[in-house]
Amino acid sequence: MALRSPGLFKDHRAKNIGDIVTVVLDLADSAVFNNKTTRDRADSETTGVPFLLGLEAEFNKVLPQAVTPATMMAFNDAHSTSGDGVIERDETLSLTFAAVVTQILPNGSLVIVGRQKILVNSEVRELMVTGVIRPSDIDSDNTISDDNIAEMRVAYGGSGTLSQLQQPRWGTQIWDIIFPF
Repeated sequence: MALRSPGLFKDHRAKNIGDIVTVVLDLADSAVFNNKTTRDRADSETTGVPFLLGLEAEFNKVLPQAVTPATMMAFNDAHSTSGDGVIERDETLSLTFAAVVTQILPNGSLVIVGRQKILVNSEVRELMVTGVIRPSDIDSDNTISDDNIAEMRVAYGGSGTLSQLQQPRWGTQIWDIIFPF
């Protein structure tokens, strides 16, 4: 029985469904957004109620000269809204992980999906990356850089004790839903 050689000169880059490619993810993202909103509005409406279930005569008995059915209801409303919002974001994510080829597109491009889940000190960190790569962009060591992944979707987050402490308590969240203003 002869042993098969892995092939010294064989191309080991991913090219088939189920093949694994190493993704080098090096994202540095920062942004600053400043928003300001100001709005003023005044409304006024007068409505006549000449027949209020026959009570207009009773009102005149109790409050003479105080009730004018032609202008029985008057509404005045003034709104003023002012808001400022600032978002500052500065994030760096550097990871190397394996992804699997899940589909070969008609043009020969490869669809990849990579998932990673890490548990450290009761904190779970999860990463999911999907995208489309060209076989020609895969380096000879079977790695691909994130800037060569088209349609890239990155989901990175976590859960655990520390993550829970950073969230408002459920009572506060309910209060914000009931009284959002």
